[in-house]
Amino acid sequence: MANVTLRGKEIHTVGTLPPIGSNVPDFRLTKQDLSEIKPADLAGKKVIYNIFPSIDTATCAASVRKFNEQAAAVENTTIVCVSADLPFALKRFCGAEGINNVVAASDLRDKSFGKVWGLTFTDGPLEGLLSRAVVVTDTNGKVVYTEQVAEIGNEPDYDKALAAAKGA
Repeated sequence: MANVTLRGKEIHTVGTLPPIGSNVPDFRLTKQDLSEIKPADLAGKKVIYNIFPSIDTATCAASVRKFNEQAAAVENTTIVCVSADLPFALKRFCGAEGINNVVAASDLRDKSFGKVWGLTFTDGPLEGLLSRAVVVTDTNGKVVYTEQVAEIGNEPDYDKALAAAKGA
């Protein structure tokens, strides 16, 4: 279990991020149009997973904006922004903000993403939502970089994530 903080108070997740060198854990997420996205849909591409609690918070929204701006910086790379938000909230935000370079997806239906990836909060005010993290995979679906953001209110290290994708 990962220990992170929310405004300095410790909260916990169901597990830990997938280890470097492991295969990307299986998942089923719901995109804005209510279709599904699975690892097989991303085969042959590098992927940056930007994972966060809710698009309706300033830090989460900032991370989606930043990755949307940087999406073209890495060839053959898809950025998947994942939260437990409803797909409708993701669609509303992306439409209002002109976000069109990332795939926004929800762990709405079976909540398997957060459980299998070790990111679902088990306690605290964000219980049931996803912890802020970044996972980067290579074109073979192998994990090459992870960041569990220690303070949930902080943004991830965008430069390290993009560098990992470029080097994958």
